[in-house]
Amino acid sequence: MHQGYDLIGDIHGCGNTLITLLEQMGYSKVAGVYQHPKRRAVFVGDIVDRGPNIRLACHVVRDMVDAGHADIVMGNHEYNVVTYCTPAPADMGQPYLRPHTERNAFIVAQTIEQFADHPAEFQEFLDWFVELPLFLEYDHFRVIHACWDQAMIDEFVARYGGNQLSKEMLPESVDTSSFLYRFLDRILRGTSLKLPNGRSMTAKDGMVRQFFRTKFWQHEPEYYSDVLFQPDPLPDDLQHAHLSDAEKAQLLYYGPEEKPLFIGHYWMAGIPEPIVPNIGCLDYSAVKYGRLVAYRMDTEHHLQRGKFTWVRVAKSER
Repeated sequence: MHQGYDLIGDIHGCGNTLITLLEQMGYSKVAGVYQHPKRRAVFVGDIVDRGPNIRLACHVVRDMVDAGHADIVMGNHEYNVVTYCTPAPADMGQPYLRPHTERNAFIVAQTIEQFADHPAEFQEFLDWFVELPLFLEYDHFRVIHACWDQAMIDEFVARYGGNQLSKEMLPESVDTSSFLYRFLDRILRGTSLKLPNGRSMTAKDGMVRQFFRTKFWQHEPEYYSDVLFQPDPLPDDLQHAHLSDAEKAQLLYYGPEEKPLFIGHYWMAGIPEPIVPNIGCLDYSAVKYGRLVAYRMDTEHHLQRGKFTWVRVAKSER
């Protein structure tokens, strides 16, 4: 019987750092699988892409999950690489479910390159990624990659049953008019608002975007700045622009009475701490030489800053 859970953030191919973090938390390799005598790991997704040791990270995580020593939810990067590599039905008019644009190719390049000499193994992982749980709810906490939207989760369960995708659902999942597309966009990428009047902004990574990421835990926000949740700032003249009633209606609110929630996805920086007392983000930009972060969850209802632990990602990971 597990006496506690260790929630682990976005790995992005930092396989050696993952092993260091596991060992730091008291996990050891037994019969080829990392495990803890009393605790269970839970991964918030995004094992793949960008980093130098993607195969290693995938093997460590899958071995732990298969042996019953860990759980995992799907990240947007697992979903992206699956749809990038899955041929589209003939009536879609494109060769793959995810278009092979320059940007999409760049995102998955490291994953495809590092598995290039292991095609059968790569296909096994793609098959495994497809059916990863999309969300997990435990007795006293929840786990999802980017955003917990109870109404959409309830509708997903009512429509499809369970908490997983299947290969048969993948074509529907890329149809922008479908509920499934909107659901995956919400849980894997989070909430956002469109900039007004057709405006756009150029992010630090050079991408031009018409949307900005928003908090889903802000009570009664009034201004754009109240809900902004991304590293890049808004254009100066929009920082204190008022939210319209229509924009407020698009926002989601995960209240303080809800179970503690663990997410990844958001490229945080600095010293890990709860976002609010019942939400912890575990993505602290590991692959950008930040921190690979875990939270050591027991039975608390309010998350504690002192229960975050991490390993700084050294350039030797490269």
